[in-house]
Amino acid sequence: MTQPPQPVRRGRGRRPADEVRGEVLRAAGELLLSEGMAGFTIEKVAALAGASRVTLHKWWPSRGALALDGYFSVVGTTLAFPDTGDIAADLTTQVRAFVHLMRDTRAGRVMPELIGQAQTDPELSAVYRERYSAPRRALAVEALTRATLRGQLRADVDPEVVVDQLWGACYHRLLIPDQPLTEEFAEALVTNLLTGITHP
Repeated sequence: MTQPPQPVRRGRGRRPADEVRGEVLRAAGELLLSEGMAGFTIEKVAALAGASRVTLHKWWPSRGALALDGYFSVVGTTLAFPDTGDIAADLTTQVRAFVHLMRDTRAGRVMPELIGQAQTDPELSAVYRERYSAPRRALAVEALTRATLRGQLRADVDPEVVVDQLWGACYHRLLIPDQPLTEEFAEALVTNLLTGITHP
């Protein structure tokens, strides 16, 4: 059972802004993973971090933006994309790692809540694109572009579309769980994409 985050014990004197910000982000991330968006409030984060609500509102334009920043401070999900020279192996490794994160960790279980909140929170939506989706997409596009230059992919393949085909399918199963999100599914996605689904 997940233990609720505990308030920071404050010493005397004013803390440096960087220290306060770091404690706020840690508190936000721990609260989000512990209670989800339903239990996430700026008031709770402020109390846990020993900071004022005014400070939090000054640094973050919305509850969702704070939640997402806190998410990354605690999870620290790496955006590294493997580059072994074998695009099939690299894509399989990356998509399987994404499936594991979304399916098997607290961070993955809270992601659908963040995506849902982003539909009505423009600040969260902007931070999500800037901090998460855009960097991940860029790394995948770079990997696919390198594979094209190595002659492993056709020159007319659009890497942006490939990203949507692979990770879009994973998000579909994450958000609409008619079928399970599994490593076998991740492997089948890559195989179908690279080999095609029609007879030669």
